[in-house]
Amino acid sequence: MTDNTISINLVIKDERLKRKFEDMIASLKGLRVVAATTPPPVDLLIIELGGQIDKEFKLIRSLLDSGAAGDVFIVSANTNPAVLLQAIKTGVKEYFSLPLDVEEVTQALCAIREKKNKSAVSAPSRKGKILDVIGSKGGVGSTTIAVNLAAELAGRHPELTVALVDMNMLFGDIPLFLEIQPKYHWGEITKNIDRLDATFLMNILVRHISGVHVLPSPGYLNGYPAPTPETIENLLGHLQKLFDVVIIDGGQSLNHTSLRTLEISDTVLLVALLSLPCMSNSNKILKSFDSLKLISRENVRLVVNRYLKNSEISLKDAQESIQHDIFWTIPNDYQTTMSAINQGKTINAIASKSEIMKSLRGLSDALFPQQAQAGKKPWKLFKR
Repeated sequence: MTDNTISINLVIKDERLKRKFEDMIASLKGLRVVAATTPPPVDLLIIELGGQIDKEFKLIRSLLDSGAAGDVFIVSANTNPAVLLQAIKTGVKEYFSLPLDVEEVTQALCAIREKKNKSAVSAPSRKGKILDVIGSKGGVGSTTIAVNLAAELAGRHPELTVALVDMNMLFGDIPLFLEIQPKYHWGEITKNIDRLDATFLMNILVRHISGVHVLPSPGYLNGYPAPTPETIENLLGHLQKLFDVVIIDGGQSLNHTSLRTLEISDTVLLVALLSLPCMSNSNKILKSFDSLKLISRENVRLVVNRYLKNSEISLKDAQESIQHDIFWTIPNDYQTTMSAINQGKTINAIASKSEIMKSLRGLSDALFPQQAQAGKKPWKLFKR
């Protein structure tokens, strides 16, 4: 299976008619029928009209508008011109009357396949930028920063596609932070790594209201195969083709998979507090990056979270102790942050004018500077 394979969902009650479509599709290369339980989107929906025509057309329109179905074919014994006109207005691509003309259907299926192949050839090759957000130790707020950066970027710049990946392989919290209930998670990829392509990946990702596409972690010990560095490379490669920006909540662990993630990332956001343990850990992490040649220091941005101006450790002292510049500070606002987390909302959704949100917005602009007005020049997301 390749990324250009057409996924087709058959919503046909007549079993003989359904088998006829299945046989036609099976005889054509680059097309496959997916199960009715397969989550959207699908490239093509073939639906048999029933007795509730207005209701069915309303559903078809919503599927097309939401992107759950790329195109829709209708099959029906009803040849009323008014119904045909309604189908055209709804956006239906083809309307097949019964008895079915196999040659007509075959030509339509081939046209859909050709359309997608041409689109794949003409579309520019995308290679999205990867930002890996990691903590110098547990509890420093790396998930809060990753979640709100992704939501802020997607919300303010809808022309950019943004993915948020939870690399906390155990007990990932992103679904709680965004109040989403995903049906699929990381384990689906490790269990089905041979099936990994754009269609499969988009079926697993869940879209948040902000526009961010989220890939959650399994969240508990469930027997799924552990991801390998090769799995990570495969996954991130596909995500880069689908999204302009991929933000990773990398957690704190430095195992083989997280080290491979660091190698692939364009920029690493190292989150710390102005405390002796955090500064000590930050220093060790930076030295590890140097010795292992994982990522150059110029691509590591140190962010001090929960910053207080009267802290016992000054920013100058912190920079001198780790021999690395502090890129950004985010003010301490425990009440607003915890309120957002407990409500499952972004900080912008509950306190858009708060100082912490202004700081996060500034961090987003600093990490992803817009080089020109939208539509004139592409974004330059990271300096290399």
